[in-house]
Amino acid sequence: MNAQLKYSDIINLPHHVSTKHPHLSREQKAAQFAPFAALTGFDEDVKETARLTDRRIEIDDGLKEIINNKLNIIDKNIKSKPNVIVTYFKKDIKKSGGKYLDKEGIIKKINIFDNYLLFNDNTKVPIIDIIDIKSELFKGINY
Repeated sequence: MNAQLKYSDIINLPHHVSTKHPHLSREQKAAQFAPFAALTGFDEDVKETARLTDRRIEIDDGLKEIINNKLNIIDKNIKSKPNVIVTYFKKDIKKSGGKYLDKEGIIKKINIFDNYLLFNDNTKVPIIDIIDIKSELFKGINY
């Protein structure tokens, strides 16, 4: 049977437009064929599990003393606004461990009672989390 004759009864009919369903845009039609994520959030969970964290270093009394001495030197020179680099541990909120960060800037205040350093940009670093402090203030001092 010839292809023209096969559909001759319907080939010239007008395109049907539904009165019940609104016309779909190209984007809406394409969305029908988009991949379906049966496990919503699974990719994020896999990435989170694979993300590595550092273990917190327990500092000994010798290092605590060095950090306290450096904080005392900074406190005595705080009005001269010395630039410092503080290395500290930031606990991960989603899993055990965390990461070590370097915060560079000028310390505005050392709060001994609440145990934190306050930088000029209002970043607070808990003193207990500090493992190192670098500054030009410590040149010539052997630690």
